[in-house]
Amino acid sequence: MKNKQVCILGGTGFVGHHLLNTLGAAGYECRVPVTRPERHCDLRLVPGCRLHPMSGWGPQEFATALAGCGTLINLVGILNEGSGRSFEESHVTLVQMALGAAHSAGVRRYLHMSALHADAEAGPSAYLRTKGRGEALAHEVGARGLAVTSFRPSVIFGPGDSFFNRFAGLLRALPGPFPLACPQARFAPVYVGDVATAMVRSLERPDTAGRAYELCGPRTFTLKELVEYTGARIGRKVRVIGLGDGLSRLQGRVLQYLPGRPFTLDNYLSLQVDSVCAEDGLGALGIRPTDIDAVVPGYLR
Repeated sequence: MKNKQVCILGGTGFVGHHLLNTLGAAGYECRVPVTRPERHCDLRLVPGCRLHPMSGWGPQEFATALAGCGTLINLVGILNEGSGRSFEESHVTLVQMALGAAHSAGVRRYLHMSALHADAEAGPSAYLRTKGRGEALAHEVGARGLAVTSFRPSVIFGPGDSFFNRFAGLLRALPGPFPLACPQARFAPVYVGDVATAMVRSLERPDTAGRAYELCGPRTFTLKELVEYTGARIGRKVRVIGLGDGLSRLQGRVLQYLPGRPFTLDNYLSLQVDSVCAEDGLGALGIRPTDIDAVVPGYLR
């Protein structure tokens, strides 16, 4: 009988919440390691989900969390460094420890959340380089017996996201024209429900092992168009002032020192490569991508 016990790192985040519900509906039993279970009591309501208290994130703690699981899913990722977390620790060191523990615990399947255009060598930002290194590590271990599948999404949207919701908050809070860095950077926003479905389908298809899937929505937009779209959906006609390259870089250098780090120099560097797919990963998994018009207006209202 197939082992349907799944351990999810990063299960308390935006994608994690949606994935847990999708896995539960498919009959999987999910274990979510957490250091502060009291902060995530809502997850106890998800069918098949169980919180696993952790005293730390060392090898022994990982091994205990993975005991009896057939699959490990790693959703951990940060867009900005801070609060004692670095790109290296979150995207590389954690992957090394998790893979070592998975091997020791006899885990046979590993799903890895990477990023579109993650590249250990040529990535323009520290975020994309460390994401690339973590993904490369995962597939190296896969070559030694662990069935690995990685996913490279464009910006992910859905209820609770930090993209449309963040811009909506900024537009509501800031009167007047909206200065926008890298206005011509392009994205193909992908629905979080489609990302979750892609991961679950990969668990049911052995032929997905060893592969990396690029995940994009059906349409491509510039960042300026997405901000204007957000403004229209919250009922605010916004005048977006697109900044040139020099001012965009300067904005990153300045705003990275503000509370919450709304925009950083590393974010600016990530935006130097368009977040659009060269391959149709959703289509390869039999998924028709969801358009932003079908979801975003509902939760921005």
